[in-house]
Amino acid sequence: MIDFEDRRDELLEQIEEMIVRKQYAHLRDLLVEMKPADIASLFEDLSEEQVPIVFRLLPKGPAAEVFVELEPESQEMLIRGFSNTELKEVLDELYLDDAVDIVEEMPANVVKRILKHADPDTRKSINEILKYPEDSAGSLMTTEFLDLKRTMTMEDAFKRIRRQGEEMETINVCYVTDEQRHLLGIVSIRTLLLADEGDTVEEVMDPNVVSVNTLDDKEDVAQQFSRYDFIAMPVVDTENRLVGIITVDDAIDVMEEETTEDFEKMAAMLPSDKPYLKTGVLETWKARIPWLLILMLSATFTGIILSHYESALSACLILNAFIPMLTGTGGNSGTQASVAVIRALSLDEVEFSDIFRVIWKELRVALLCGVCLGGANFAKMMLIDCMLLHNAAVTVPVATVVCLTLVFVVFFAKLVGCALPLLAQRLGFDPAVMASPFISTIVDALSLVIYFRFAALLLGI
Repeated sequence: MIDFEDRRDELLEQIEEMIVRKQYAHLRDLLVEMKPADIASLFEDLSEEQVPIVFRLLPKGPAAEVFVELEPESQEMLIRGFSNTELKEVLDELYLDDAVDIVEEMPANVVKRILKHADPDTRKSINEILKYPEDSAGSLMTTEFLDLKRTMTMEDAFKRIRRQGEEMETINVCYVTDEQRHLLGIVSIRTLLLADEGDTVEEVMDPNVVSVNTLDDKEDVAQQFSRYDFIAMPVVDTENRLVGIITVDDAIDVMEEETTEDFEKMAAMLPSDKPYLKTGVLETWKARIPWLLILMLSATFTGIILSHYESALSACLILNAFIPMLTGTGGNSGTQASVAVIRALSLDEVEFSDIFRVIWKELRVALLCGVCLGGANFAKMMLIDCMLLHNAAVTVPVATVVCLTLVFVVFFAKLVGCALPLLAQRLGFDPAVMASPFISTIVDALSLVIYFRFAALLLGI
């Protein structure tokens, strides 16, 4: 099997050549054999004049699927070039949750045109979903789902599925409701197919339904998918009435967005919702400079500490050589602990009430790591620095100061790294913000204080 990326350049050349030669029938045949996501990927490398030409060659169904996969800028460009008829055809083929996502990304004048040409039911549903908070399950759901009544026979159920299934995003799971739309149970197509003809839906349904509320955080909803391996999740209101479903593809998008956001925060950057190469230089600068300014100013504490112990450094210059190693090891140790705790928090494996258990575990790990690193560093200083390189300034007392400092730095770095994310979440902040940038700054200052205290105690400086 040839990977799409391996053929990408070749396909682009073929498409551009067919457009130039106006071989539209051959181009259409080439496109219909490709996956919508691959076509959308190729669109990003075509010119603004070529994209509408290629898009109009696609059949209605695939065209809508490709449209959903495009970046917002390309979607907006196409919408502005669509005739009213073309716009309506695309909207009619879109699933409701995809239509909502598109509306959320478009400027007001484009949204107005989209809603104007959507059919009344779709327009009403879009407006209802847009009322939910941006990060809620309600904003993520689609109202296109298959519901069955508990008194239906297998024959009645399949008639309903055949009649309405084509318009639904998924028919693998059906939901059983009463006359007031209260969620009573779920039933899979597999269960319906294997049931006896005389069975009713109530007899074969599973009444133990896992559902989410419209106002639940969408990140929590995505974790539910991971926990239960669902392909769709029912969404209910406060009275347990079924109002929509969330499908696994939307949950995966949420996981990707949240993971990207956490990585950016951990790297001291403001989150961005655009791909790297689509983000302008000024936008990237704006995302990075605030945190860099904050961290630069916070790092002045390190300079103040060094200035305070300037006389000690002058008395024993060799101490300067080990400062980068101590601060680097401390920062790395703190980052290890913080990343582990942030991951556990995101997966609901720990919460603030577990803080003492977390600290106790990390302190034991820190003791083992610190002793191991200290011992290895003492051996390195004596064998390499002192004996092999003949550095007379590296004495046993100096090595003892450095290695004891290393043990305590790792100890306190692990403590800071595991506690800060838990405290941040308790105070309502994002734990990812407390990752490597802040932890490294705090640990750097602690490392220097510990270092010079040991130097004063053991070297008398």
